[in-house]
Amino acid sequence: MHVDLTHPIETGMQTYPGDPDVAVHDHASHDADGYRVSSVDLGSHTGTHVDAPSHVVPDGKTLDDYPLDRFVFDAVRVDCRDLGAREPIPAARVPATEAECLVLWTGWDDHWGSDRYADHPYLSPAAARRCADRGLAVASDTLNPDPTPTPAADDGEPEGFAAHHALLEADCLVLENLTGLDAVEDRFELRAYPLALGGDGAPVRAVGVV
Repeated sequence: MHVDLTHPIETGMQTYPGDPDVAVHDHASHDADGYRVSSVDLGSHTGTHVDAPSHVVPDGKTLDDYPLDRFVFDAVRVDCRDLGAREPIPAARVPATEAECLVLWTGWDDHWGSDRYADHPYLSPAAARRCADRGLAVASDTLNPDPTPTPAADDGEPEGFAAHHALLEADCLVLENLTGLDAVEDRFELRAYPLALGGDGAPVRAVGVV
C-alpha cells in the first residue's frame, strides 16, 4: 500500500516565516486558449520538502549531487505525540536502529495552516547530534527540526539552526512538513523524490510504502 504523506501546494499555504509566499495562478484556460496551464510561484522549501546541506552549509552538497536512490529511505517512525508546544525531543527518543531515516511523528500536522503550527516540538541539539552520529536522515511532520521563531519562543531554547547544522554537516538529509504519519507503520519505506531544482532544497512527493 502507498500512503501520500505530502501537503498539497496551493495559494496562500503556510511557509517558514520570511520565506516566499506561494501562489498558483491560471496562466491559460480552455475557453481562451484551448488548453490549460498554471503559473506557480514558490520557494525551494515550500510545503513537504527536503533540505540539502547547502541550505545551511556554504560549500555543502546540493540536491543534484545525490543519486535518486538517496531519496528512498528505510524509515523508523518514533511516536512523539506526547510532547507539547515548543518542547524538545530528547536524545533518548533516538533509537539504536539499522534504519536510514528517523521519522518524528508529533501529530503537529493537525495544526497545519494555523499559527500554532509554528510552535511545534523540535529536535534537541543532543538528539540531532545522536542522529548525525548514527547517520540518520530526519523527517518530521513539523515546520522545522529546530525551534521556529514566534512570539511564544523563550530564552531557554537553542538559537539558530543547531539541528540543521548537526544533520546537514554530517550529510544527513532533512525532510520537513510531512503529514498523515498515522497511516504508516513503525517501520516503512519512505520515498521522497525532489523536484529537479538542484540547489538547497526542493518540494517532494513523500510516499510511505507499507
